[in-house]
Amino acid sequence: MLSKLPLSPRSAAPLPRRLALALFGLAAVLAVRAEAAAITGVCPDGSMFIVKQESQIPCQAAKVVAPGEMPPIRPEYLPTPYTWQVYNERQDPDNPYNLIDQAREVRALRDAARSQGGSQAEGATPAVSAATPREVAPLDLGLSEPELRDLFLLVELSQEQAPAAFSRETADGRGVFELRLARSRAFEDRLTRAWASRGGLDASGVVLFTALSKRPERFHANLTFIQDHLSYQPQADAPRQLGVLQGRLGELGADELVLGYVVLPAAIDLARPIDVYWNDRRIEARFPN
Repeated sequence: MLSKLPLSPRSAAPLPRRLALALFGLAAVLAVRAEAAAITGVCPDGSMFIVKQESQIPCQAAKVVAPGEMPPIRPEYLPTPYTWQVYNERQDPDNPYNLIDQAREVRALRDAARSQGGSQAEGATPAVSAATPREVAPLDLGLSEPELRDLFLLVELSQEQAPAAFSRETADGRGVFELRLARSRAFEDRLTRAWASRGGLDASGVVLFTALSKRPERFHANLTFIQDHLSYQPQADAPRQLGVLQGRLGELGADELVLGYVVLPAAIDLARPIDVYWNDRRIEARFPN
């Protein structure tokens, strides 16, 4: 017959302490898990969110779902590249950063006019006017009217084999604005030869673009080309990056055409797909040789 041995006070004391430590550790783990818990859901515009508190949900009428019920993120729901957003903010004429330069130009013109008026009153030579806003002035390639028409036609016909086009309603919603892109090796060679005596072009290729608006519209060629980790935004006032062959940038009239080109840097591989962004729209394009 087995009998229970009495426990000494020394051997019985550690048991409650170990139990207390275990319970404390379990409570800590539960607390961490509770703190790390997240709320996932979808907003009416299709965007998705992951927040820690209900007050942080970024929209009204959101559908809160379990993580396993979240729908797949489609490409059109992905956020636009940060560099594209920064580029558009920099080009925005209403950006206070740009308003400073415009204000300086206005003050310079005003001071020059005052100085000129004072000099004429004193019989001195009129002062030279301050710098005026510079228009986009690409390298003159000497293209004739038939050649320009051929380039327009080439961009149109290229859409059948390598579609790369944007289409949206105009700002007033009563017309359509179309932007199309295509590659022309003949024009690319001509542009490369023209720049040969001016330091050359470090480019993988040249892409033509055409823009047509059925209604008056403002058009700035704020294009972004993305491939893997590379992001490229050509500057409209740098002919080595972007130029206008016919038409203009800015305010366009109804049925006004614009023909231009974009020089893509050597780091971009034209043999592979390229994501092209224009304003808030995105397409995947290929520009074969």
